[in-house]
Amino acid sequence: MPSFFSRIFGSSAPASKPEAASAAVLHNDFRIYPEPIAEGGVYRIAARIEKTIEGETKTHRLIRADTRSSRDEAVDASVAKAKQAIDQLGDTLFG
Repeated sequence: MPSFFSRIFGSSAPASKPEAASAAVLHNDFRIYPEPIAEGGVYRIAARIEKTIEGETKTHRLIRADTRSSRDEAVDASVAKAKQAIDQLGDTLFG
């Protein structure tokens, strides 16, 4: 049974799963995995940011409203936005 809000506002097709990049980009002891999300012919900027703190791997999922027309552009922009978040927030990204 559809939810109340789905019936009122309609539902949209879910976005596809993020496409993982092959290798992590290292930045200030953080690992950045650009994972742009394909949506209707464009790619949403997204990345997984990880850091090992006291033996535990912490993860933050970065998803932006910004889109790019090609996957390569989205990967580059995802890395740039993740670096910016790391520089501004540091370890507070995780909690």
